[in-house]
Amino acid sequence: MNDIEVATFAGGCFWCMVKPFDEQPGIIDVVSGYSGGHLENPAYEDIKAGDSGHYEVVQITFDPILFPYERLLELYWPQIDPTDDGGQFHDRGDQYRTAIFYHNEHQKQLAALSKNTIEESGRFKRPIVTKILPASTFYPAEDYHQKFYKSNPEEYKHDRAKSGRDDFIDGHWKNN
Repeated sequence: MNDIEVATFAGGCFWCMVKPFDEQPGIIDVVSGYSGGHLENPAYEDIKAGDSGHYEVVQITFDPILFPYERLLELYWPQIDPTDDGGQFHDRGDQYRTAIFYHNEHQKQLAALSKNTIEESGRFKRPIVTKILPASTFYPAEDYHQKFYKSNPEEYKHDRAKSGRDDFIDGHWKNN
């Protein structure tokens, strides 16, 4: 059996961050949750209030032989607006900021390299503000948040459409 790794990404609303990674070959699981804050065992209400310091994140368990960390990064960046430090799309507040939480030095180096590549690409006129941070305690979100795109497909589709995420992705990441 191959070594299994974990990656943690903050990209705004975690509902929108699960589907791009879920069901890819080599992805074992994608769990919505909270990380990076100071409150132990936070609940969604704590996160929503913005007082806990946590980010909404997805934690991805993956087989690096089948789906290398570099591919996770290549999939992560086009899901976000890396220039927005006030949240993502219609979700505003620190809990919706973007960050890559690294679990080892190799992930840290690859994350920094990928961020540098985005910065140098000229794709964005504003600075890239996505943070690269050491992984901290991960708290899984409540069950009703898990795989939301599957359990609530219509609400997911509606929320994603009104958020502006898809319009941003189409305007900044597709065919650029």
